[in-house]
Amino acid sequence: MVFDPQLAEIRFGSGLSPTLAPVTSADVMLARLQGPDRAADHFPIAKTDEILALVRVFAKLRKLNRSKRTTPEAKLAEKAFKRFRREYLQQRDLWFRQLLLRHVTTQDGFRERLTLFWADHFTAKGKNRAMRPLAYGYVESAIRPNITGRFEDLLIAALTNPLMLHYLDQFRSRGENSALSRRQGGRGGLNENLAREVLELHTLGVDGPYGQKDVRQLAELFTGLSYGVEKGFVFDQRMAEPGAETVLGRVYGGAEPALAPVLQVLRDLARHPATAAHIAQKLAVHFTQDQPDPDLVADLTTAYHDSGGDLLEVYTALLSHATSWQPELRNVKPPFDFLASACRGLGVAPALLAGWTPKQIRRGFIAPLKLMGQDWQSPVGPDGWAEADAAWITPQGLSARLRWAMAAPQRLVEPLPDPLGFAQQCLGARANPGVQFVASAAETRGEALGLVLCSPAFQRR
Repeated sequence: MVFDPQLAEIRFGSGLSPTLAPVTSADVMLARLQGPDRAADHFPIAKTDEILALVRVFAKLRKLNRSKRTTPEAKLAEKAFKRFRREYLQQRDLWFRQLLLRHVTTQDGFRERLTLFWADHFTAKGKNRAMRPLAYGYVESAIRPNITGRFEDLLIAALTNPLMLHYLDQFRSRGENSALSRRQGGRGGLNENLAREVLELHTLGVDGPYGQKDVRQLAELFTGLSYGVEKGFVFDQRMAEPGAETVLGRVYGGAEPALAPVLQVLRDLARHPATAAHIAQKLAVHFTQDQPDPDLVADLTTAYHDSGGDLLEVYTALLSHATSWQPELRNVKPPFDFLASACRGLGVAPALLAGWTPKQIRRGFIAPLKLMGQDWQSPVGPDGWAEADAAWITPQGLSARLRWAMAAPQRLVEPLPDPLGFAQQCLGARANPGVQFVASAAETRGEALGLVLCSPAFQRR
């Protein structure tokens, strides 16, 4: 292994910065990962409980607005609801700003990248206006605090978060013989969404050793997992299917529904050899290339399996493997990573971004992300964003990247930096002759910076 400080920031972090020295070793990367989360402290984002409190106010004002429609208080109620809704959705834009500032200023870029990776692995999103902002709290509460622990704890935290239970309609799932179904004459029914995604996406993988019977049994075992905007996560025994279920040949639960067997099946799935291989493959693809070195995948699988899913051990194996430090840049940056690394490379002042309004954030970042193919926090399905480079190299996506690169620097830095110096700052040794030529040949500084940002060297990591 040949550690490369510049490559460490580009491939495993948020990119090079003119104001922050590159990390000096893989050991320092791992040590920072285990230290305090300074970026989250400096740029806080609300957690699940805080956002659920806002969801309650949203629901209360919406209900009041509807109930007053034919009364003299109608206009007042409507005005109060619309004002709260507007401010609530604007707050979501401000949390995006905090997220961007973390990437721009952090010396712990590996943590930011891992947080994005795991948030995508456990994709969940709100399905209505009231719940959509909860995606930020979900990452802050369930994902970010657990990325350095055991995978099973991360799995449980994600699956018991209200957003995941809402997104996959788990809160509606009830056992055929549950107390609630019997009382209501069989109304409602079993929902297999969460069970299927747990097996296919979160643990064993799409080709894992399970069948439809396992999906069905796991779905029955999951009945009772629910949430409320008042209490957050709850295990509702009234909805749970009584009796035991068999998943992958092992029996869970008994006569009375309980949460403990649910947690046990999740821990068993997390420790399964197929899960080790699935997670290893995904990490290798994400941090190296679409077709990763089989030897790297094997090492990550072994590290996962032998440690019982200790993610720090897996990260250590990743950063210790020679393949991880191959100098050629391969993976194309997804749109958010492109924008964040551009801001970081430009040395955007945190005070400037911190002063941007929700409207500026939407126009400057969130709307361009959508044009680039990444409608932020609204992936199409529970499998999250694509990893394959081809998904991001589209005519529309490239056009949107070019337009942003040509226009954004002039709004983000004043005065614009020297293009050749900028190329050196954000690419280091990878500022090849082609990049240097476009940096020096453009008619204006703005065009030169845009061309550097759009160069293959900057678009990849």
